[in-house]
Amino acid sequence: MLKMTSLRRLVHSRVLLHLSESPGVHSSLPRCARLLSTSSRCRTVMPAWVIDKYGSNEVLRFTKNASFPIINYPNEVIVKVFAAGLSPIDVAMRGGYGAATLSMKRDPLNIKQSGSEFPLVLGRDVSGVIMECGLDVKHFREGDEVWAAIPPWKQGSLAEFVLLSANEVSHKPKCLSHIEAAAIPYVATTAWSALVNTGGLRKDNCANKRILILGGSGGVGTFAVQMVKAWGAHVTVTCSQNAEQFLRGLGADHVVDYTAGPVEEPLSALEKFDLILDNVGGDTESWALKLLKPWSGAKYVTLVTPFMQNTDRLGVADGMMQSAATVASKALKHLMKGVHYRWGFFAPSGCALDEIRDMVDAKQGPWFGENGEFLEISVQVPAPV
Repeated sequence: MLKMTSLRRLVHSRVLLHLSESPGVHSSLPRCARLLSTSSRCRTVMPAWVIDKYGSNEVLRFTKNASFPIINYPNEVIVKVFAAGLSPIDVAMRGGYGAATLSMKRDPLNIKQSGSEFPLVLGRDVSGVIMECGLDVKHFREGDEVWAAIPPWKQGSLAEFVLLSANEVSHKPKCLSHIEAAAIPYVATTAWSALVNTGGLRKDNCANKRILILGGSGGVGTFAVQMVKAWGAHVTVTCSQNAEQFLRGLGADHVVDYTAGPVEEPLSALEKFDLILDNVGGDTESWALKLLKPWSGAKYVTLVTPFMQNTDRLGVADGMMQSAATVASKALKHLMKGVHYRWGFFAPSGCALDEIRDMVDAKQGPWFGENGEFLEISVQVPAPV
C-alpha cells in the first residue's frame, strides 16, 4: 500500500534483510491443526543478530546460538522469518532509548535482574510463514504467509524465527512479495494508530474532511497521505521542495514547501482543518493548533512526544507522572479553545494490518499502476516517539 518506482530501490534509509527464501518451506509445513507444542524439543538455538549491551554499531554481533522461541501462551505463534525490516526505532533502541519503559513492559513485577533483556534481537517488521500455533489460535494455520509489526518490548525479526501473539499478526497481502511486505507493517500501524485510534478517522467518516500532515515525506507521512486520500479526504502536506512531486503523486491535494520559509503563513491562508497529524514536533504546537476548526471536534495528534525520554530520565513512575501532567495540561488548555490535543503512539494490531492488506490486495489508491502493478514503497519510519 505504498509507492515505489523500483522494487529494488528502498526510499528513505530503511534496511530490509532477506533472511530466507527456501522454496521448500511451504511444502514442508503441515496444514493440519497441531495438538501440542513441540518446538522446544525440535530446536534450542537459531541464527540471529543480537546486542549484549546498549551502544553503537560495535555492540551488534551475529550468532548461531540465539535462544529458539518457545510458545508459552495458547494465543502465541512462531513465525519463520522470510524478510525483516530494520527501522530508526531499532537504531535508537540499540543505544538504550526507552530502556526503562520497555524493561517495565517486559517484566512488570520487576522480578528479573537488570539487563535481563540481553541478548536483545532488533527488527520491528517481519514477513514470513507460520511455523507453529498455540492451542487457542484459530485464525492461522501452519504454513500461512503472514506479516506483522513487532512491539519494541519483544524480541525482533533479525533472526530465523520470531514469537508473536496471534492478535499482532495478519495474513500477508497476496500481491506483495515477502521483501515488499516487510517494508510496511511498523510504519502502517503507527499511522493507523495515530489517525484511527487517536484521531477517530474511519473510511466511512473521512470523506471531504480536511487533513493536514506536517512532515509528509517520511514513512508515517507518506502512508497517512495515501490512506486518508483513499478514504476521500482532502490532504494538505508540508515537505521540502524535492519531495513535492513525490507527494502529489501519492495523492496530496496541496503541498507547502517548508524550505521556502515558515509554513505558518501559507497554511494560515488556507481553510481550517479537521485533523492535523504532526510528525515534526519542536515548536509546531505553538502555532499549528490555530489551524484547526474550533468547536467542531477537530483534533491535533502528535507522534513526537517526550514520554520515553521522561521515563528514561526520571524513571518509570516519575516519568509517567510527568508525561501525564504534561499531556493533561495541554489537552485542557486547548479544549478551552475548542480543539482537541492528543499524543499518538505505535500500537501493534493484526486487525489494522487486515484492513491495510485488504486495501493493498484491492489495489486501492495511487500506489498501483494502470495494470495493477505495485509501483513504489516508502519505508522510512519517523524519529522515535
